[in-house]
Amino acid sequence: MSSSLTQPPSGTIRTLLDERARSGGVAIVFPETNDELTWADLRDAAKVVASDLTARGLSKGESVAILQPNGREGVVAFYGCLYGGFRATMINLAAGPDAISYCLEHSEAKIAFVHASQSELFEGAAPEGTQIVPVANTATETELFPLAPEDHALLMYTSGTTGRPKGVLHSHASLLAGGWTTAVAHRLTTEDRGFCVLPIYHINGLCVTVISALVSGGSISMVSKFSASRFWEQAAQAEVTWFSVVPTIISHLLHGSPMPDADTKRRIRFGRSASSALAIETQQGFESRFGIGIVETMGLTETAAQILSNPLERSLQKIGSPGTAYGNEARIADPDQNPCPPEVEGEIQVRGPNVMLGYLKNPEATTGTFTGDWLRTGDLGRMDKDGFVYVTGRLKELIIKGGENIAPREIDEALYTHADVVEAAAFARPCKTYGERVEAAVRLCEGSQASADELISICIERVGKFKAPERVHILNDLPKGPSGKIQRMKLAGLISEPAE
Repeated sequence: MSSSLTQPPSGTIRTLLDERARSGGVAIVFPETNDELTWADLRDAAKVVASDLTARGLSKGESVAILQPNGREGVVAFYGCLYGGFRATMINLAAGPDAISYCLEHSEAKIAFVHASQSELFEGAAPEGTQIVPVANTATETELFPLAPEDHALLMYTSGTTGRPKGVLHSHASLLAGGWTTAVAHRLTTEDRGFCVLPIYHINGLCVTVISALVSGGSISMVSKFSASRFWEQAAQAEVTWFSVVPTIISHLLHGSPMPDADTKRRIRFGRSASSALAIETQQGFESRFGIGIVETMGLTETAAQILSNPLERSLQKIGSPGTAYGNEARIADPDQNPCPPEVEGEIQVRGPNVMLGYLKNPEATTGTFTGDWLRTGDLGRMDKDGFVYVTGRLKELIIKGGENIAPREIDEALYTHADVVEAAAFARPCKTYGERVEAAVRLCEGSQASADELISICIERVGKFKAPERVHILNDLPKGPSGKIQRMKLAGLISEPAE
């Protein structure tokens, strides 16, 4: 099976994993431990876990919490839950004790697979009644629940930067469709090997890399976490042909990694960027230095990752856009929920087989996120006559200065034009005169002598004085979510307002 499929795989995760096991081949390699799982190994291990959970008396569709970093144990736990008909509840290990406690309680998980490195975190956050069990490795003869494509498969909580996290529910069908959108856009085949450096408790790492390999029949190389200094060495060791990362990782590689060897550069077909907008200067700098093309994309937890992608061919790409819809439909809608004509800004909306079932135990939020069968993304953008979408901001992140809407991304991109800027994010600060004023935070490369005044001057030159930040804060690091996306809405609260 490859991206030549004209529609998502039918059936369930179980039926497709069984098919992969019959076909044979390697599923996952772990370069840090020199371990590997064939598809047959993975199916057999998943079946053992599924049987064990069933024998423990869990009901079909019940949540099972997974607190695991990237690794063999976490992958087996995930596939075991789905193979048995349970709801794999991926817990964001970077969310903090309060958020983790809420997710465990809200999901009503009675059982948790907890990696040894996360036991202290779990003990401090787990509500009474949630029990740690080992990832089983001894088979029990237990009849598994029958499965259908519409059955619950995944529960993944959103970051919750503006309130309580929402539990996104995916079925077997939507999860497979999410892996398929990546496979079809990037023409993945059985010969491809992806590089999984993003955490699998985030939708990008899970669907884009892990599930796309299940759909395409290829394989992946998985490491415990991203390392700029070891990235190319690990990619070479595992002979990967593509990788999926986020803009901050691309920037860190550009500014702080050694050069890959010639064989690795020849082998890698493309790199993929998602989770937040990729600055044009960062993309061009990366491609110029490493000679590896980057395909910018866009996805959401609610859509099992990818909704938009640029073509693989550089001549067909539009730099600055995350591309066109693959495997689903996208549109731009006005405030009255009517389609916008080309080049008119509105809300990006999507519909297709990869869209979530809804938010767990939150019908009000679910209803508010849909307009008919279109999912409202909350992102602002415009679409050109060729169907390429250009993201202009977030509805909730717009800076409203003196009644004028300012998209933070415009200021971000101005800051990224300075060669020393590794991370940048503009944000709003309350202001008595204008309602809100513009400020920004940056991280500079090691040894940089760039000043805040210099960066402000660049912004004035590129976006004008009214939109330029009044202050630029130079930080050691910017707050980020589990996918590496900068959390700009936290910045005003983290950075003390200087005295006048």
